[in-house]
Amino acid sequence: MVLPLGDLERTRITPYVTYVLIALNVVMFLFQESRGDRFTMAYACTPWEVTHGEDLNEPIEVRPPSVVRVRDPNDPTGRRILHIDRPSVEIPHAPTSIPTWMTLFTAMFLHGGWMHLLGNMLYLWIVGDNVEEVLGPIRYFVVYLACGLAGALAQIAASPNSMIPTLGASGAIAGIMGAYVVWFPHYQMRVLVFRFITVLPAVIVIGGWIILQVISGAGSFSKTGESGGVAYLAHVGGAVAGIIVAFLFYQRAQYIKARDAHDRGWSPDRRDEFA
Repeated sequence: MVLPLGDLERTRITPYVTYVLIALNVVMFLFQESRGDRFTMAYACTPWEVTHGEDLNEPIEVRPPSVVRVRDPNDPTGRRILHIDRPSVEIPHAPTSIPTWMTLFTAMFLHGGWMHLLGNMLYLWIVGDNVEEVLGPIRYFVVYLACGLAGALAQIAASPNSMIPTLGASGAIAGIMGAYVVWFPHYQMRVLVFRFITVLPAVIVIGGWIILQVISGAGSFSKTGESGGVAYLAHVGGAVAGIIVAFLFYQRAQYIKARDAHDRGWSPDRRDEFA
């Protein structure tokens, strides 16, 4: 297990947008918890609802098409395999008060539990300030939403008729992480590796995470939409969007790195070049 704890590079800005995004996600999760599952289901993003433009406003029973393979307990050799139909699952869909396409955005601020929330906010806290410094507050916020949207659309494209709701800021944060690793691959990050704290470059910590999402997404592609779980394709879609943004603003990031390396070597005459 590799858990990032922070990076060693400080920024010259106060990352207000990052703080606001973290606060907004926490407040929305607390509100979500107070309202119960019906609120969560109403404002999560369901691929079928988005592709059909129709709100699923009551619980729906879904039977996954695949089967479970288990060993026959009555076979002493342990060789006989039984194929058992997976049980149907009831999804407690509830009516929403907004157009279905808007759930692409509301779902970004909902989470499936405290661990889901805390994990996402930890990554945003670590990488958000550096990315916000490069993009500036307005562009950073727009990129955050765009990466979240790209992640949701990637998940929908893989299974447009799925009735399994998706939620979380993971796609948006994957995009911010994608930009970070392109701009700052050698920045050092403190990580917890099992019981030990060490320092590793971002290209290993974040790059490795993105590669893992691609591998996991490819492995789960055929099962997308059958059951709940981690939306790996949303992570991949968000990361790809963030990497594209990183190349668009690559020169700006290099300038900021050089500025910081020269310790206040920034010239006001070059302000407009990177605005």
